[in-house]
Amino acid sequence: MSRSRILIVDDEQAVLEGLRRALHAQRYGWELFFATSAEEALVQLEQTDIDVMILDVRMPGKDGFELLSELRQWPRTADLPVIILTGLREADLKRRALDLGATDLLTKPVDPQDLLARLRSALRLKSCQDQLKLHNELLEYKVAESTAELAQSRLDIIWRLGKVAEFRDDLTGNHVVRVGCYCRVLGQMLDLPRERVEMLFLASPLHDIGKVGIPDSVLLKHEALTPAEWEIMQRHCKIGERILREPSKTMKTYLVWRGTPPGAKDLRPSPLLELAATIALTHHERWDGTGYPGGLLGEQIPLESRIVAVADSFDALASERPYHPALPVEQVRRIMRSENGTHFDPHLFAAFDAAFERFETIHREFADHGQSLAAQACELFSS
Repeated sequence: MSRSRILIVDDEQAVLEGLRRALHAQRYGWELFFATSAEEALVQLEQTDIDVMILDVRMPGKDGFELLSELRQWPRTADLPVIILTGLREADLKRRALDLGATDLLTKPVDPQDLLARLRSALRLKSCQDQLKLHNELLEYKVAESTAELAQSRLDIIWRLGKVAEFRDDLTGNHVVRVGCYCRVLGQMLDLPRERVEMLFLASPLHDIGKVGIPDSVLLKHEALTPAEWEIMQRHCKIGERILREPSKTMKTYLVWRGTPPGAKDLRPSPLLELAATIALTHHERWDGTGYPGGLLGEQIPLESRIVAVADSFDALASERPYHPALPVEQVRRIMRSENGTHFDPHLFAAFDAAFERFETIHREFADHGQSLAAQACELFSS
């Protein structure tokens, strides 16, 4: 078992020797350190984890109160028990010492038994502080671990929810993985803040969730859609927005069951789902205003939706679908270039063009099923 470490600070060598003799019997349980100035004490504190300090007030240079004030501002010694030792008799001395954070006050000459009792009390305080810190660190670790698990679960749910729609018309089911990764690349090319890129990365896989509301006879049709069928197909944008943005009846029921009356804030979608809902609604808008469902023009279209439009179009053309075979990526690039300034934001298309090789790599790497969707996404996002 390690010994408790006590630092005694006094500019009078005779006082230090007297305290050494008074505490000699405790040498097997306590390890004593000595300093004759505040500066010397600070060096000791940097080199050794001290459990209790005995500190004289009146010393040349920096006095005991100045040193105590400094210690309380240093995280490492903010809670260090300090016993003030002085021969001064000012009436307000104890109040001043306690105001600065002293643990106790002793007056010279010190009674050895009184000193032992105060030190044992201070060491018990230090032991309780250490146990509390250890307990708090353990709690923080468990909270961080639970938060990480929750974040991982949320990511997995989001990506699997995106696949619900994609499995209906995408043969590999990895379209949502690739779109998320393409969007991350474009966000980085535009120098968007990391937090915004991460939100886009997580929200973009839900862009076509509204397809769950489109009949198979329309969604999986191999021939060209009739005008009536095309009108039905376009509804997936508004369906997706409703799925992601409308207040959750399940959440309301849960809050009532838990005994917490739901307020408007409780029922409002998270910022992530708000972004996903916006993307679901507007990712088929076109730069020239001829898209759907709102006919938005240019920068009226949210930036994230303009990014998804590029990513989604590239992957849809380069991947096999019920209504067309996969096209070579260079052919896809030529087709998309012909729609630059009409379908696509020219600034975004320039970023796509510059990052084309990264798009090719993502399309090749996620062409087939592999590890879990969340693991795939996390691996690419952290790279």
